[in-house]
Amino acid sequence: MTKQSEVGRGVKFERIRRITGYLVGTLDRFNNAKRAEVEDRVKHQTGKETK
Repeated sequence: MTKQSEVGRGVKFERIRRITGYLVGTLDRFNNAKRAEVEDRVKHQTGKETK
């Protein structure tokens, strides 16, 4: 059995976000207004904070 701190280590994943009704991985195709919306959003933290 692995230690709790090793669970998920080395697993690659892609971040998916829902912005203005679209599921996106990157912002490269967004115009300035949509990018501004992303920057203005309140960021929420779940779980332990990492430093």
